[in-house]
Formats: sequence, C-alpha cells, structure tokens
Amino acid sequence: MIYGQLILVSAPSGAGKTSLVSAALESDPQLVVAVSHTTREPRIGEEDGVNYHFVDHDKFGHMITGEEFLEHAEVFDNRYGTSRSEVSGKRENGQDVILEIDWQGAAQVRALMPDAISIFILPPSIQALEDRLVSRGQNTAESIQRRLGEASLEMASAVNFDYLIINEDFDTALIQLLCVMRTGRQSTAIQTQRPEIKTLLGL
Repeated sequence: MIYGQLILVSAPSGAGKTSLVSAALESDPQLVVAVSHTTREPRIGEEDGVNYHFVDHDKFGHMITGEEFLEHAEVFDNRYGTSRSEVSGKRENGQDVILEIDWQGAAQVRALMPDAISIFILPPSIQALEDRLVSRGQNTAESIQRRLGEASLEMASAVNFDYLIINEDFDTALIQLLCVMRTGRQSTAIQTQRPEIKTLLGL
C-alpha cells in the first residue's frame, strides 16, 4: 500500500486558489481534495459535501470537543475545519490529498505533519487582487477592503511555505502547481513504500 501525500494550498481571497485547485483535480486523477467543514452560508452554486460540509456553530463546536478536526480556524467570522478521518482515509487509498486551507490552519497541520507539502498562491499585485475581488460581484466595497487588509497579513506568512506560485497567467500557474504536486511523488519517503523498490534496495 502506498500512502498518499498531504498537500496544503493557501492564498489570500481572490488569488485564484480554488480555480487552480479545481483545474489540477481535472488534470490529475490521483489528486483529491479534502472537503472542509464550515459554518458559513453556501454561496450560489455551492453544494453541501462537494464544496464544503456546511454545519452550524453547535455542530462545529461538538466536533472540536470530540477532537475530530486535524485543524480548525476562524476566518471572517466563520469557522473552518478539516476532518482527520477524511484526510487519513483518502491517503490510505494512495491518493494525494489537497487541503485548501488558510495560513493559520496550514501552520497547525505543518506542526502535526511535517511531511506535508505546503504551497502558497500569490497574486501578481495588490491591485490585481482588488480587481479580481471586484469582478466577482459577490462582495461589498467594505468587504473587499477588509479582505485586502487580511491579504497583507496572509501574504506575510507566505515565506513559511515550501513553494510560492504567482498566479499572473493561469495556465502557467497551473503547470507550476502540478509540477510541485507530482514531484513530491518521487520523494524517497513515497517511493520506498513500493514493494519493488524495497526489494531493489534490500529494505
């Protein structure tokens, strides 16, 4: 049995993280995403169990008490968390599990699982980030300014990640993202799980 990778992908709101991860999932069948739990309301087009597991604050609190989360954090007055069982189950099936996660959650996971690969997606500029948030048409002017303020704090954490990808050209950023994810599969830790490699190396 080959144990899959754990891949952490973070970015400020509007940097294109979700679009890049979605495209990566379409390009590589070995990649899967761990669906997070959240207390926020679904956006238009989002489905429960697909985009997020949408739960109320009471349910989320019970899951914290039961130590069901690998990590959890509060972002923009809503809570987000990653289920331990979902991540471990998929990795045990040999799948590379992607966590779309904020920088606080990524720090928690890295502390628990130092073998995780961490990737931070950056916008080409603050102005480009603002333009993307405006073009969504889903945020008020006040919300956009708040998110831009948070983005500065989030991007300050980027130096703690293993890889940085600037999403200026989407296709280029996608190629870079896939390269990082696929390169990890050739690591000694992953390859020496293979019976044929163990035999070859006398392990």
